[in-house]
Amino acid sequence: MNQASAHWTLYGTTLSSRFLIGTAGYPSPLVLADSIAASGAQIVTVGLKRTLAAAGDNGFIAIIQAAVRERGARLLPNTAGCRTAREAVTLAHMARELYGTTWIKLEVVGDEHTLQPDPWGTVEAAAQLVKDAFHVFPYCTDDLVTCQRLLDAGCELLMPWGAPIGSGQGLINPFALRTLRARLPDVPLIVDAGIGAPSHAAQAMELGMDGVLLNSAVSQAVDPVRMARAFGQAIEAGRGAFEAGVMAPQAMAVASTPVSGHPFLLD
Repeated sequence: MNQASAHWTLYGTTLSSRFLIGTAGYPSPLVLADSIAASGAQIVTVGLKRTLAAAGDNGFIAIIQAAVRERGARLLPNTAGCRTAREAVTLAHMARELYGTTWIKLEVVGDEHTLQPDPWGTVEAAAQLVKDAFHVFPYCTDDLVTCQRLLDAGCELLMPWGAPIGSGQGLINPFALRTLRARLPDVPLIVDAGIGAPSHAAQAMELGMDGVLLNSAVSQAVDPVRMARAFGQAIEAGRGAFEAGVMAPQAMAVASTPVSGHPFLLD
């Protein structure tokens, strides 16, 4: 893919990679560091609740910070595990003090079974965090109206789910994602959650999504480093296909070599 076409901007920061990678569940700090490098990702997410609870983290936090520095990447703390807007806002302020960044991935869980984000709590927290000078990356469903309310609250990008967190189901509602792309043509859209295979990531990019965030599909792979590389390649290929113009499906067969109007021989 043309490298120039890969560039995109989030909150004033220009990036060349459209892969955002998580850091939970890796078998060792070394595998985590190698996976981040293999992915080519320039945004690395970390759960603050996990950080605060990781008194015996075996060096994971230091590895994450070192990997981010070495790649010139951006750290994206998240409020995973929060159940209310107030809790998420409090955790975001702690993340800013701890990591020295105004970037925050906002998660407010509304359902314990599906881990579906609470639309009202997410909008409430987003509005407050924008007032507090944060750059908010809101994890949300693919509901168009909820997404519009988040934009009204001051978010400059959206992170709709592909499927429930950690489910590996891929894109359960491509129609909704297409609708978001059509109705919000200038808003960066990053599919977050539910991606289980590189083909899922490529499909998201072919639909016109701007990026993909995932964690479990890499960290739980037999070979996380190879899987991270595979996802990076799939995301790049999917974006290239979208920019080149993916062939529209047809209801009937269409001959790839038409013979109408051309002479041909009969036996």
